[in-house]
Amino acid sequence: MVKVIKSIENVDILVIGAGSAGCMAAIAAATYSDHRVLLVERYGFFGGTSTQMLDTFYGFFTPGEHPKKIVGGLPDTVVNELDRYGEIFLRPNTYGAGTGVNYHPERLKNVWDTLLLRAGVNVLLHTTLIDVNPQPDGRYECIFWNKSGFWSVMPQRVIDASGDADFCHLAGFAYETAGEKEPAQSMTTTFRMANVNLDQYEKAGGKKMLAQRMADTSMPLPRKEGSAHAMNIPKCISTVAVKVSGLNALNVNELTLAEIEGRKQAFLFESFFRKEVPGYADAKIIGLSHQIGVRETRRVYGEHRLTKEECMSAQIPDDSIFLCGAPIEDHREGKNGASETHWEYIPKSGIYGVPYGTIVPKGSQTVWVVGRCFSATHDAHASCRSMAQTMSMGTAAGLAAVLSLTDDSAANELEVRLLRSKLYRIGSVLEVPEKTAQTGKKDWKSTINSHVFH
Repeated sequence: MVKVIKSIENVDILVIGAGSAGCMAAIAAATYSDHRVLLVERYGFFGGTSTQMLDTFYGFFTPGEHPKKIVGGLPDTVVNELDRYGEIFLRPNTYGAGTGVNYHPERLKNVWDTLLLRAGVNVLLHTTLIDVNPQPDGRYECIFWNKSGFWSVMPQRVIDASGDADFCHLAGFAYETAGEKEPAQSMTTTFRMANVNLDQYEKAGGKKMLAQRMADTSMPLPRKEGSAHAMNIPKCISTVAVKVSGLNALNVNELTLAEIEGRKQAFLFESFFRKEVPGYADAKIIGLSHQIGVRETRRVYGEHRLTKEECMSAQIPDDSIFLCGAPIEDHREGKNGASETHWEYIPKSGIYGVPYGTIVPKGSQTVWVVGRCFSATHDAHASCRSMAQTMSMGTAAGLAAVLSLTDDSAANELEVRLLRSKLYRIGSVLEVPEKTAQTGKKDWKSTINSHVFH
């Protein structure tokens, strides 16, 4: 039986994948142009990692005793919209990555809905990319499938925010697969627990006590480290404890095993918490991440490739499109099968700039790539993958696509000076800020009143 492929016409900018990077790319493109923007997402809600498995934005602030706010502009609108509902608090620098912006992930699903529709983005959920056909004129026909059948889209510009670089893979762009040179970062099923007596937990020693209990337990935990932190919901906590190593997230059989193993580990941790951690005796898991969290798969080779040496140099090149101060946080499989996390900080609480070429696939005329599949080495990727940074690169790609259409210029020949000017005008942070951010309190209002966000 011949499949009927229906066409979606007049799409100027197609964004594939609605994680934090894809959402920001679509919002930026639709907000600052009259071009028709289509955002396509395979799940039934927007946000990707931000709503599927996590509840904290990292990367807005540098780590250390004197944090600086280094991400601004459109990413701030997400935080401010969450704050309007009272769904935000600042989580101190408890696990090394810097002050985190804690939010209610279910509310964030609604916030992404609101911001995308307000910007005028055309959206399709439950829609999966299945093929890409390069055209003689440099464009790409994208074939999708959803419950209504097969669809063809022939956009003028494409932003690959799929996480796994699915578009770039199907379109023939070159990439490195995680694990080819260095071991791929492990995967994590996050889980949330309710009915936790947080006062009892803190009185017993909090995170230091938890670390000691993990180290001393006789239970066969796959990982003797991890975080458990308070959520926006009273008496609830969220974790990053599970580690699934040695499986390939691009292989469906191995990914299936990873999902099952992640759930198995989550309930093993639940048993540990209930039996051995003060404050958890009556607590139970109330939710698992929508899918197992995948940290890296394909990383596209771009016009520029971010390296560890560039991160550690703490330099800001003239073609930078956003800043990062996050340490290398490499979730790896340790010796003798023990899982561990390797931390390596930017010297002297440094900040580095990320060049425009990292979001342009090598030789691309009409395509950008954002999110965890952007162009970086393994170590650099382990630093520059926080959601504040992925939102920043999405913002830059959205504006770059608009500028490319306006000036009829190729992605790899875009005048970065003009892009930086547009980013600067909408509040993006492109230089090291002089002012130290006031993040000492958990009260979000105190931060807003110090003009850190608004």
